[in-house]
Amino acid sequence: MNTPEPTDQARRKLSRRGVLGGALALVAAGGGGTAWALDRFVIEHPEVTNASSQWSSDDPTSTAASTTSSATANSVSTTSATDVSIKKVVTGSGSDTVTYYVADLQLRAGSDLRAAFAQDTFGENIIEFTSAIAKANNARWAINGDYYGFRDTGIVIRNGTAFRDKGARQGLAFYRDGTMALFDETATKAATLVDDGVWHTLSFGPGIVADGHVVSGIDSIEVDTNVGNHSIQGDQPRTGIGMISANHLVAVVADGRATGYSKGVTMTEFATIFTGLGAQVAYNLDGGGSSVMYFAGALASNPLGKAQERGTSDILYLGA
Repeated sequence: MNTPEPTDQARRKLSRRGVLGGALALVAAGGGGTAWALDRFVIEHPEVTNASSQWSSDDPTSTAASTTSSATANSVSTTSATDVSIKKVVTGSGSDTVTYYVADLQLRAGSDLRAAFAQDTFGENIIEFTSAIAKANNARWAINGDYYGFRDTGIVIRNGTAFRDKGARQGLAFYRDGTMALFDETATKAATLVDDGVWHTLSFGPGIVADGHVVSGIDSIEVDTNVGNHSIQGDQPRTGIGMISANHLVAVVADGRATGYSKGVTMTEFATIFTGLGAQVAYNLDGGGSSVMYFAGALASNPLGKAQERGTSDILYLGA
């Protein structure tokens, strides 16, 4: 049987996910390996279209106050029903330079933090740039999420609605009361979490801060065992979110892979940034080329030192 060669678009999708070595090796082997790799990592598998119609009825924007904004070279802030301040931090010099962005988020309620899917569709391999998803949802601030669409496991709850219930790893539960907790996905069910007031779950990890302290051993954790995504270690661009206190969140995006601008950070270095900000709990999200912070209609971070985004499946955001 002749197996068709992957298109250029398919190759780009494989490359963007960082599975080029493993998946394209299977493609090169031909036969069923080609079909499997394309189906698993490239072909879109929509499960729920018009996903926003499934969201919980909680609408934190219904009583939102007017917004005012100000900006300086290294920081921007807004004041409204929620408050966002963003700070750019640069440490080191030369090849040891690290550049990261800190967003301090003051919410009225946990439901102020919203989530959205690429193309408003839940499923595998469905992607858009973080900035495109943010603009489609009228977001004033956003970060990339956990790229749930790269895998077919995990518990996925967004905006109070359960979309997937296949516990596989350590997750993060974000509650309607504005608190966060690390949890074992394999020890619970999505319906139980929703009943307990969970507004979002995130399924990537690992948890990097617990009880205000850096979690030990995080520099050797593998998130997944699927092709091309075994390790998240070393100096990398990273995105994470944490909680200082109820309704007081902090998100960090560390740029990387750009010599002289930002080399990225190790997992422990990333966790230490969060503890330095006072986070009591923090969780690692999808990183690498996916790591993006967006604000006021444009990128606030500088992905890969080139303002070069990579497609992702989901974002966390604050509305306008």
